[in-house]
Amino acid sequence: MRPTSRTLASVPLLAAALALAACKPTAPTAPAADAAKPGAAAPAAPSKPDAGSADDNLNAVLWVQRSAEYRAISAQTYRAAADHLDKALAEANWDALVPAERGNASAGLKPAVILDVDETVLDNSPYQARLVRDGAEYDEVTWDAWVAEKKAKPLPGVVDFARAATAKGVTLLYISNRAEHLQAATIANLKAVGLPVASDDVFLGLGTFVQDCEQNGSEKLCRRRLAGQQYRVLMQFGDQLGDFAEITANTPDARAALYEEHRDWFGERWWMLPNPTYGSWEPAVFNNDYKQPREARRAAKRAALDVAP
Repeated sequence: MRPTSRTLASVPLLAAALALAACKPTAPTAPAADAAKPGAAAPAAPSKPDAGSADDNLNAVLWVQRSAEYRAISAQTYRAAADHLDKALAEANWDALVPAERGNASAGLKPAVILDVDETVLDNSPYQARLVRDGAEYDEVTWDAWVAEKKAKPLPGVVDFARAATAKGVTLLYISNRAEHLQAATIANLKAVGLPVASDDVFLGLGTFVQDCEQNGSEKLCRRRLAGQQYRVLMQFGDQLGDFAEITANTPDARAALYEEHRDWFGERWWMLPNPTYGSWEPAVFNNDYKQPREARRAAKRAALDVAP
C-alpha cells in the first residue's frame, strides 16, 4: 500500500457496512479505504515541505529497514498463516470474504488467497527512504519510476508461504492499488523475487473492470467480488483495513468499529502485516484533507496523541 496518496474524502457512515451494490463508498469523491496505497488516483501533490521540517517517516522507515523486530513480525505472520492452510482447505464453508462481498456460493470453487502487494508482499521502503532523504512526499511520478525499477524485495516469510500455498493447489491473487499500467513491471518484480504468478489475470490492479460493480476511487470491494466469483478465498493478507473489507467512512471511530466487527478473523482468515510508514489510518485523523498545509496535518496528528498527564 503505498505512501499516502491524496484521494481520501469523507464518505457515508459505516452503517451501510459492506454493501454489495457499490465497490467502495458511494460518495462521488475519492475513497477512504485504500487511498493511501500505491497507484491510488491523486490530485496534484502538495507543495514540497521545507528542508527544515521534521519528517514523520524517519523512525518508521528506519524500523522497517533495520529492526529485527519487523523481520520477525513478518516472518511469524506468514509462518502462522501457512500452519492454517490445511484447516482452511479442509473446511468446506471456510471463506475469507465477508458475506456481503461474496455475492455467490463458494462451494466447488477453486481455492485462492488474496494478497495486497505493497508492504504486504513487496517492500518499498527504499522508495520511502528516498522521500525521507529528499524531504519530499509521495507523488505518482516518483512512485511510477520506482515501480519501473522492479527492485522491491519480498517481505520476510512471504515467498515460503506462497510456495507452500501453491504446492497445495491454492492460487495466489494479487489485489493491488498499483495502477493497471504498472502490471507488467509488478509481475516482473514478483517473479524476480520468487513469488508464483499463475497468469497475468491474477494481478487485479487499480482500474480492473468488474461488470455490474462501480469502482469508486481506490476501494477494493469490486475486485474482491470478482475474486469471489471465481474462487473460494481461504485467506486475505494486507497492511491496511481496506485490504480486507470495505471502509465506508475513513474516520477513527468507523475504522475501530470495522475492526471490532471482524476482529475474530485476524490470525485465522485475515492476516495483517505491519506498516508504520503510510496508510489510510493517517489521514483519518486530519479529515482526509491533503489540501491542508503539511504543518496543519502534522498539528492534527499531534492533537490526536494520547499524552500522559
